[in-house]
Amino acid sequence: MGQKKIITKADATATEGQTASDVSVAKKSSKRQVINGVAYVNISYNNTGIAITDSKGETIAWSSSGLIGFKGTKKSTPYAAGMVARDCVEKARKYNLANIKIVVKGIGPGRDSAIRGLAGTGLNIISIVDATPIAHNGVRRKKPRRV
Repeated sequence: MGQKKIITKADATATEGQTASDVSVAKKSSKRQVINGVAYVNISYNNTGIAITDSKGETIAWSSSGLIGFKGTKKSTPYAAGMVARDCVEKARKYNLANIKIVVKGIGPGRDSAIRGLAGTGLNIISIVDATPIAHNGVRRKKPRRV
């Protein structure tokens, strides 16, 4: 629907040269080495999700109990949380991950088993931090009843 473009031989060789150099630049991907990582464990009453990032915060591996294949109420079980931890660390192994800091957020039945699953993979645990949000004031009080 646009204008017709006529390609001459000089233009064709120039465009072929550009695509070859672009492809060679795109193919150069160095293997990232992530020695120290941070595992963010999000736990709720319905699901468990774990994301492993590098020190900058870029995600290198993630997994959840729904991704593994658990459905319904089985997603929130401690067994599913342990499986999620093992699966996520297995994905991060290709980056030579050695040390890990764990940040746990939320409450749920799989909280302890997710931490145990991360500890059982052979990684050195530097620290465990609880980042569960806590309300400081709560909701607004009900206004007094006028009789």
